[in-house]
Amino acid sequence: MSNKGKKVKVHYTGTLDDGTKFDSSLDRGEPLEFTCMAGQMIPGFDAAVELMEQGETKTVHIPAADAYGERNEELVQRIPLDQIPNGNELPVGQTVYMQSGDGQIFPVFVQSIEDGVATFDMNHELAGKDLNFEITLVEIEG
Repeated sequence: MSNKGKKVKVHYTGTLDDGTKFDSSLDRGEPLEFTCMAGQMIPGFDAAVELMEQGETKTVHIPAADAYGERNEELVQRIPLDQIPNGNELPVGQTVYMQSGDGQIFPVFVQSIEDGVATFDMNHELAGKDLNFEITLVEIEG
């Protein structure tokens, strides 16, 4: 039975291939709720849950292309500090939030600041990485 279009609740733990845990609903003590196959989740996660039954647990390996995509070097940009408000206060090695011309807020990682130029990486932090999830389908609504 397909869960497509149904609201589901899942518990999951996500790890990288080296075993490093990057996220877990169990750590938060609350399942993740989303509409299956509605584009709210990465494609591989949606596909894994689509045919699961309530109470079922499965482990899936999701290649980068079906997760957060491959790294795109065009998303690494260098911007002179004098073009950035409070540019000299940017925290190197941390994520900050910027605003695009149309008012959209988006995260960027401050890679470095050298010679008056900030280097930003706008790739998702998990871009280019294969992901592993252990997923338990807790509830299916409707």
